[in-house]
Amino acid sequence: MAPPLLTITDMALRFGPNPLFNGAEITIGERDRISLVGRNGAGKSTLLKIIHGAIEPDAGERFVKPGCHITYLEQDPDLSDYSTAHDYVASGLVHSSVEDHFQVDIILEEIGLESNLNPSKMSGGERRRAAIARALISDTDILLLDEPTNHLDIATIEWLEDKLGNWRGAMVLISHDRTFLNNLTNTTFWLDRGKVRRLDRGFSHFDEWSSNILEQEATERAKLDKLIEKETDWSHKGITARRKRNMGRMRKLWELREKRAEQIAVTGTAKIDTDSGKTSGKKVIEAIKVFMSYENKVILQNFSTKILRGDRVGIIGPNGAGKTTLLKILTGELRPDQGSVKLGTNLVPTFLDQNRSLIRETDTVWETLSDGSDHIMVRGHPKHIISYLKDFLFDASQAHSPVSSLSGGEKNRLLLAKTLAQPTNLLILDEPTNDLDMDTLDLLQDVLSEYDGTLLLVSHDRDFLDRLVTSTIVMEGNADVREYPGGYSDYLRQRQNRTDSPNPAIGAKATKKKATRKKPEKKTANKLSYKHQYALENLPKEIEQINQKLKMLEEKLAEQDLYSRDPELFNQCTMELEKLARELAKKEEEWLELEILREEME
Repeated sequence: MAPPLLTITDMALRFGPNPLFNGAEITIGERDRISLVGRNGAGKSTLLKIIHGAIEPDAGERFVKPGCHITYLEQDPDLSDYSTAHDYVASGLVHSSVEDHFQVDIILEEIGLESNLNPSKMSGGERRRAAIARALISDTDILLLDEPTNHLDIATIEWLEDKLGNWRGAMVLISHDRTFLNNLTNTTFWLDRGKVRRLDRGFSHFDEWSSNILEQEATERAKLDKLIEKETDWSHKGITARRKRNMGRMRKLWELREKRAEQIAVTGTAKIDTDSGKTSGKKVIEAIKVFMSYENKVILQNFSTKILRGDRVGIIGPNGAGKTTLLKILTGELRPDQGSVKLGTNLVPTFLDQNRSLIRETDTVWETLSDGSDHIMVRGHPKHIISYLKDFLFDASQAHSPVSSLSGGEKNRLLLAKTLAQPTNLLILDEPTNDLDMDTLDLLQDVLSEYDGTLLLVSHDRDFLDRLVTSTIVMEGNADVREYPGGYSDYLRQRQNRTDSPNPAIGAKATKKKATRKKPEKKTANKLSYKHQYALENLPKEIEQINQKLKMLEEKLAEQDLYSRDPELFNQCTMELEKLARELAKKEEEWLELEILREEME
């Protein structure tokens, strides 16, 4: 094996009274594609800076292989010292001479930036693209990327995936984009309580791996302290309940998508007006032959859709395609040039304000949510403010802290808490995943999965769309706007069946490359094999039997004197519980895969 490019041993760093790292160990090899994950505040960005050499730890050794170059893409890069985009990107050239500056023009053209663009006049998205171009042109040995997909549209994200997929060096990625991490990584670093745990598999295996670690730790603690019995019982119940909830959500989402597919099939036909009577009281938005142009550019042409109560509609397309304009038209904020938009009755819309205008820096967290009492009305039901804050991952001690003391991720969670508490039956989210850490993103997904109103969602996060929406409206380009049943992956699959031009919303190059890197589909007949049908019918029964056994074991472990009365039996029950939990996870995963296969074949 080749020697590592970088090693960090016994590293410690303290900010304030609490240690951020304690005895951390890191090794980065030549072909490591690492996803760096951890809770908000765990120190992910700080670790990247230590790897880069920008921060000196309090203790430990950092060794970099002689001649190894490291490039670091920050979340908020500084371009103030450069007069043009070309100059800034060219400064990233490390192993090249002035004669190689033609590479700068090539990559700027690929990423869609003018060479002479003044950095002081760039938008956040343009600065991000310039920083990505500078990092990619460096031909570095270790590439460190901190949230590279923030403020990028799907076309640029997939272009970046293709570039990184062909990268010859090592990479360390921090990102909330699960699809991005799944497609690119072969190693996972987990920052957990000051340590760096390593898994020599990609991010797609992280959830199962981390859950197993936490379960094993709980079991080991139970052997040492009988008081932990209740915690062991609680943890397994929580894990089992979460898996049941996720399965239930997927089943519900598939059912909603089937209904939405039937609705879309009707939309745009000659029967659209006559069908409105059947959905009276359920119709939220109906757009009929909408036409809209802006600055001599046609955005919508002959676009129709019907959105019913409970639908979750995603909207995607490149930056500048008119997604926000479409959102304003559908919600009645903006009138189209031609066509009509009818809104349903008794609508109570709520818009998630990403500018944080709903929260004030001088208020405390409690004051932000409270109207003077210690309870808050959450969609019509009273809930204690402390309990509600815990739902959004806040500690009770933070309740009386000023908003100004919160991190960016915590402010986003507070904004979500305030917005989602409001009574609403129409929730409008425009790029809600920008600048969210993964914990907050998972929290938002949980809340929206349980939301029973109508959702309009503009997003570039493919996994987020796949997990939430019942249909996807795609700004195809050239005023071609179409709606597809399902999430982003469903759209891609259906898009391949179309015979017209490639999809500008994703980018012709990106679509072509995406197809080349896509895993080959399994050859299947027009119906499930007997083996698959048998498994699909019997797995739910097996899962229920395992759940019953788990319940019996949990009840046994809950006996207060079991450990002192019969420690051997307690250990046997604990080991059997752990074994059944793994078996349950395996069978649930198998059932979900078969359900997805059945749905695709139908």
